[in-house]
Amino acid sequence: MSSIRAIVVDPDVAGRLAIREVAAPEPGPGQALIQVEAVSLNRGEVMRAMTAEAGWRPGWDLAGTVIQQAADGTGPQVGSRVVGMPMPVSGAWAEQVAVPTHALAVLPDGVTFAQAATLPVAGLTALRALEKGGLLLNKRVLITGSTGGVGLFAHQLARQSGAYVVGTSRQARNAGLVREAGADEVVVGEDLEPARAYGPYHLVIESLGGQALASALTLIAPGGTCVSLGWSVSPEVTIDLSKANATGGVNLYGLRMYIELRQRAAAEDLAWLAQQVAAQKLRTPIEVEASWHDVADIAQRLLQRQFTGKAVLHLG
Repeated sequence: MSSIRAIVVDPDVAGRLAIREVAAPEPGPGQALIQVEAVSLNRGEVMRAMTAEAGWRPGWDLAGTVIQQAADGTGPQVGSRVVGMPMPVSGAWAEQVAVPTHALAVLPDGVTFAQAATLPVAGLTALRALEKGGLLLNKRVLITGSTGGVGLFAHQLARQSGAYVVGTSRQARNAGLVREAGADEVVVGEDLEPARAYGPYHLVIESLGGQALASALTLIAPGGTCVSLGWSVSPEVTIDLSKANATGGVNLYGLRMYIELRQRAAAEDLAWLAQQVAAQKLRTPIEVEASWHDVADIAQRLLQRQFTGKAVLHLG
């Protein structure tokens, strides 16, 4: 049986992540085989890797080259530069990955593998979250977790949609980064109460959980929506319904990408995002680039919030 190298969980090494030999992938009828050139890290997969069983393979985002077209003749041809995600499982952090053609998009000229690798989870999440607000022209949008990959993409896309965008930054030194991404106003600190002065909001994209989510629900205009993406601060929240329901008609939408992508495939949206990058209408917020041999160190830096935006690893 042939083998490849992949990043796996190894509880016996520092950082719990190491490159090991694994069985080479065997693509199914609707899967193309990709030679991976770059991957990016997401907080969710890194956090799971810290507790996952030995041998578990993380990785949702990849970019590379098709070395075997899907057996059913669908999807990109051999030699195509692509971006994708190995749905419905993980395991993108490997030399070769079998990817469903419905989760693959061909890259336009000028878009690098590193840029493309940031798009699947962070880019798609930002895009799908903004869609929950419908038409955003001249509407007010609040985005928490603004300095992460999803937040920085969401700011840019919200600004393109004609929204008035308010962002957040825990630290004052990152306020400029949020404004550069498209925020009209930036609230500094963990308390969302100052954001009330710029509301109420047609759409809130909330990724912190805890008190931030409770506060966000009191800032929404009648008929508005709060999209909850996660809980990077706390999964537990106490909601004062007398405040959350004060305006009436407030919607809370829990967005989980693995469910969203069952309802609508990733390929078309990935292609659009890549085209926006090619047209220089969307900046990929890469803050760290390194070799995949440095994965354990980069993963720890991500968990400790030592950088904003995205981290990309190059294979080789």
